[in-house]
Amino acid sequence: MAGLTLKNVIKRFGALQVIHGADLEIKDGEFVVFVGPSGCGKSTLLRMIAGLEDISGGEIAIDGTVVNDADPADRHIAMVFQSYALYPHMTVRKNLSFGLTMNGNPKADTERRVAHAADILQINELMDRRPGQLSGGQRQRVAIGRAIVREPQVFLFDEPLSNLDAELRVQMRVEISKLHKQLGTTMIYVTHDQTEAMTLADKIVVLRSGRIEQVGAPLDLYDDPANQFVAGFVGSPKMNFLKAKIEAATSDGVTVALAADPGVRLKMPISSRPDIGSSVILGIRPEHFVDAGAGDADLTVDVDVAEHLGHTSYAYAAVSGEPLIIEQPESRHAADQQQLTVGLPAKRCFLFDAEGRRLR
Repeated sequence: MAGLTLKNVIKRFGALQVIHGADLEIKDGEFVVFVGPSGCGKSTLLRMIAGLEDISGGEIAIDGTVVNDADPADRHIAMVFQSYALYPHMTVRKNLSFGLTMNGNPKADTERRVAHAADILQINELMDRRPGQLSGGQRQRVAIGRAIVREPQVFLFDEPLSNLDAELRVQMRVEISKLHKQLGTTMIYVTHDQTEAMTLADKIVVLRSGRIEQVGAPLDLYDDPANQFVAGFVGSPKMNFLKAKIEAATSDGVTVALAADPGVRLKMPISSRPDIGSSVILGIRPEHFVDAGAGDADLTVDVDVAEHLGHTSYAYAAVSGEPLIIEQPESRHAADQQQLTVGLPAKRCFLFDAEGRRLR
């Protein structure tokens, strides 16, 4: 097992710079998830750690050893790909053992490692089948098993569940979490799925346009996002954002009025003092609305669509053309509502300036 450090890591493709000075420390045994929208650089960063992409600047160290110029095979890492990358003409057993055999690993040790991986992943009954005879979930187990037999210091996962259906994704997510607890090995996992990130990670790294926006434990990012981008990206459904203006400022906070309904005002404690009349963004998560009269202000919205999921409902609504999502317990949500009045609790709201910087 090993920790990993990135120091001012840069990646350029010709004149185009796609990673801008990434600094990150991953402790031995941590499960770290890279998240961000498509094209943000998360897979590129993973491939540089693996040695599949050269770095243009900075330093990558695994277990204290700089590996900038080390071949992928010498980095003591194993990578699991989205596409499984199994040999179709080989049995599961041969897929698991092939890399070790080609590297001249002793036969007895190879058999021990293969048996150990098969036991961990519960695929003993699949050992004589070929990939074409396996389901998607079974193929992904084999791909993970091929990484396990290498006994790496670091596991890398590049969107390994994106080809699976929803039910299998949940199942494999649990299996990967159990695997991490069992092995205790450092794992780095790339996904665009916030649910995977929130449930799997010890630490989440949020990327945007090749830059690290924030690093922290899942609930820390959820409760204390550094800026509007992180607030909107972490959490599902995502945070609602409503345009507002600073109406008044006192020594203990500011009063904001919603642009969509200027009669809705909230007093919020913030340390900075934005100018009176300046534009801001009020953020509130769908699950943080309360009953009308139970918050610090009431907001009436027009309901476009309601989704009823049994234990909860989502109202997809708008106020003066600004969209928002409201989550309510199923028992409080009528199926035919055209309008809905909810409460805004100031203590659960966030405030951002026009550039997305966090004010509160």
